[in-house]
Amino acid sequence: MTVMAERVLQSPQMSVEEFERIAAFAARETDDAVRLEFINGRIGVKKVADGDHNSAVVWLNKRCLRARPDLDVYQGQGLRVEKYREGRAVPDAVVVPEDYFAGHGQWADPSGVLLVLEVTSYVSDTDKRDRQEKPVAYGAAGIPFYLLIDRDACTAKLYSDPERDVGYGNCRTAPFGVPLVVPEPLGIELDTEKLKQYVD
Repeated sequence: MTVMAERVLQSPQMSVEEFERIAAFAARETDDAVRLEFINGRIGVKKVADGDHNSAVVWLNKRCLRARPDLDVYQGQGLRVEKYREGRAVPDAVVVPEDYFAGHGQWADPSGVLLVLEVTSYVSDTDKRDRQEKPVAYGAAGIPFYLLIDRDACTAKLYSDPERDVGYGNCRTAPFGVPLVVPEPLGIELDTEKLKQYVD
């Protein structure tokens, strides 16, 4: 790829303010049936989740709340990830200390977020978005952990050791059925056996 072509692919489509107006309009006009994200200066549409996708999110919610009742797990909470990645992201779930998002708007500061979860969807851009762009964006925002439930590979990937300029310095992969330990500041062990049920 030439330098010129690479610049065109990476150049922002619009400003953050323009994106926020469009995202608010889309949410209002479609009753939240359309979810937009803004990663690396580019707008994207996040597919409406299927039942297995949502069940994987509930799986994390139950395990976190059982092990750490002092935490909250949110779905649909937008995060500002623009400090090092000019963008807005809506993870499938966000784990935070209790009441962390109280008083925050639609796009919250990620500095208190402990973990973000993404569950792959069966769409063409999931590789680029979930496996390439988001580990960089979430790590650059300083979020301690990014958990990717990869339904194509039947693995749970835990990204850790965020590095402000590059994303995450460490990634551990557990095939579905193998326990995955999320170290402090979460300090929980995730039994991934049930995730086998949520693969199409």
